[in-house]
Amino acid sequence: MTRTGSWFGKCVLMATVLWAGRDLVAQAVGPKADDLAKSRQRAVNFLKTSQADGGHWTSPEAPGISGLVTYSLLASGVPATDPAVEKALKHLATFIQPDGGIYFPKSHHSNYETSICLLAFHAANKDGKHTDTIKKADAFLRKLQWDDSETTDQSDPKYGGAGYGRTGDRPDLSNTVFFLDALKAAGAKQDDPAVQKALVFLSRCQNLETEHNATPHASKVNDGGFYYTPAAGGNSQAGNTANGGLRSYGSMTYAGLKSMIYAGLKPEDQRVKAAVEWITKFYSVSENPGLGQQGVFYYYQMFAKALTTMELDLVKDADGKLHDWRKELAEHVFSLQQENGAWLNKNDRWYEGNPDLATAYVLIALQYCDPKAVKPAK
Repeated sequence: MTRTGSWFGKCVLMATVLWAGRDLVAQAVGPKADDLAKSRQRAVNFLKTSQADGGHWTSPEAPGISGLVTYSLLASGVPATDPAVEKALKHLATFIQPDGGIYFPKSHHSNYETSICLLAFHAANKDGKHTDTIKKADAFLRKLQWDDSETTDQSDPKYGGAGYGRTGDRPDLSNTVFFLDALKAAGAKQDDPAVQKALVFLSRCQNLETEHNATPHASKVNDGGFYYTPAAGGNSQAGNTANGGLRSYGSMTYAGLKSMIYAGLKPEDQRVKAAVEWITKFYSVSENPGLGQQGVFYYYQMFAKALTTMELDLVKDADGKLHDWRKELAEHVFSLQQENGAWLNKNDRWYEGNPDLATAYVLIALQYCDPKAVKPAK
């Protein structure tokens, strides 16, 4: 609800994102409830229809995709007792390893797959049936973080991050965000050592030169946005600037900001203020800012998660226009939904041409788009 006492309400005087506050009479924000329910049900029906007999989606050796689809169904109100979900959870359970991870051993994606599967088991864990699985997966994930337990010094750009796994690859912001989501689901608080170590890495993924970020790329763009990784020489999926800087882009900026809030940063922190200014300057529901249609469905779920984490109902953009982001996001994705209930991206980068994956991303985003009443600030 719109309230100046909330976490993000305190940002009003320090950022270009503004609450409606006293300027609005109490009103509803978000899409029409019937439209949202119909769109969700069509998508759920598609995913149930596209599920293989073995309980998986897309491939029996891709627990990351099946885990995301399962989580999206649970997030959309499908109960854990639904036959499709039961079958999916049974399939995911076949990937539980002796070390506690939940992954396909030959994929080298142990962090990514375990993090996502943990989210699915957590969403289904209403009766405590999966508590032991979640606890062991949490312990496994913590061992994958680059930190001093593996002689990774805090000065190393890898420090605090998580990658696809620990097979010689480097950490990145996307995998670190899934890692943090999983730890949070398993009960980690903002002062958890693993969360605070991750904050070190998050800060180094931001285009902002501060005492928290003295990497070679920190000052080259300096716009407050986030990029993929500072490790192994640095990389941005949006490319480099003329001076060798790593371009900021939407999905990573929302991911980074959301995760910094998870780690306990306050509105007055310069990292938060800079990120807030970036997302209001580049507000969009039609594209992934900096990447256009590349990874746009992944972007939508990061966008919705971040704005919900900030307890933000309305966004005032750089031109002064006020946006009901739930309504705008939902209505835009409604317009993109296929006749069979699925979504897919004509730009196939990061497998978003796969309707199982794209539909899961959208359902995850739509769980945050329920209409609600906005009350004037007191």
